Amino acid sequence: MTPRVSVRARLTLVYGSLFLVTSAVLVTVTYLLTVRTMDQRFSGSGGLDPEVITRLRNLSSQGNLSSQDGIAQLMALREEADRQLAQEKRDVLEQLLQSSLLLMLVVGVLAVVIGYVVAGRMLRPLHRVTATARRLSESNLHERIALEGPQDEIKDLADTFDRMLDRLNRVFDGQRRFVANASHELRTPLTINRTVLEVALASRKSPPETKALADVLLGNTARHERLIEGLLTLARSERDLGTRVGTPLPDVIRSALDHLDDQAADVDVEARLAPAMVTGDPVLLERCAVNLLENAVKYNVREGRVWVRTGVRDGAAFLQVVNTGRPVPSYEVGTLFEPFRRLRADRTGSKDGAGLGLSIVRAVVDAHGGTVEAVPRPGGGLSVTVRLPVSGEPVPALEAAAT
Repeated sequence: MTPRVSVRARLTLVYGSLFLVTSAVLVTVTYLLTVRTMDQRFSGSGGLDPEVITRLRNLSSQGNLSSQDGIAQLMALREEADRQLAQEKRDVLEQLLQSSLLLMLVVGVLAVVIGYVVAGRMLRPLHRVTATARRLSESNLHERIALEGPQDEIKDLADTFDRMLDRLNRVFDGQRRFVANASHELRTPLTINRTVLEVALASRKSPPETKALADVLLGNTARHERLIEGLLTLARSERDLGTRVGTPLPDVIRSALDHLDDQAADVDVEARLAPAMVTGDPVLLERCAVNLLENAVKYNVREGRVWVRTGVRDGAAFLQVVNTGRPVPSYEVGTLFEPFRRLRADRTGSKDGAGLGLSIVRAVVDAHGGTVEAVPRPGGGLSVTVRLPVSGEPVPALEAAAT
């Protein structure tokens, strides 16, 4: 996995690298020019040190230059002068190189620090854009960046982001109005139809044929009501959470189990509820648990079993629902969380349901920042595990309960 490097760090590295390269070139050029200047200077004086020249003059005044000893002394003095000159050149150049490298190192570190500070100031507007984007949700789409300053690339980005938020705010407002209107417009006629059918069934004047038809229509009406309720719940689940409170998962499961008193007559439900606190919407979390339990009971076998577990594992709260049932092909498990997707009736033994139960579960879990995973159970049935972030609130002391 490639390590994440911030833009500020990359800019700092670019600034520092460019300065170090430029400094290295400057030091190299200065060093070469110094070598050239010293060579020209010392060659102009004949390559002899003033002290050596004085000793040669003394030998000449004494008349010793014409003898072999004088020539040997002259050559020895010339070699000594060359060695002194070379040593002095090496000392000067070495000291110059050391001083230049030390100065380049000090100034390079200073340039990196200054580059880091300057990069931070230049990227501050981008940090503001990022912070605003992280704060935004469906409930506060009215917030804007409103970046001030010169009309540069960063301000263009912030203004474009603000215009995008305006469009999103209008879209979400339209969606909220649509869900509210659909909730009213779709439920009202179904409620009226159900009332009329119930009156027809209760009336003694209705012939048996009419009551049989009313009973069938009443079942269809109930199915349509569940379908509409599921669609509306799915629409609400896929939106941002309006309520976020600390919620104990065991309490959610106990409330969900109360809805299964009539449906779980032929199924043995075992619950082991260890403490687990999450943050979210209790109503949606309960709907998630109810759908999981109803799915486990509906697609079970006679005298089957359902196991419910809650707790904290690997730093995350989990809810696991395992049920017996007919074998579930592994290649069909991934499609169960899509809307209106169900296993064939010959594999599940049930024709009820609109195929929205697990879709709502996934939407609720996604809205709470969690994950959901389903795997076939050996011997038949399904194991569904929901993982949610653990709340920072203290977990109440709860004892494991069995149902």
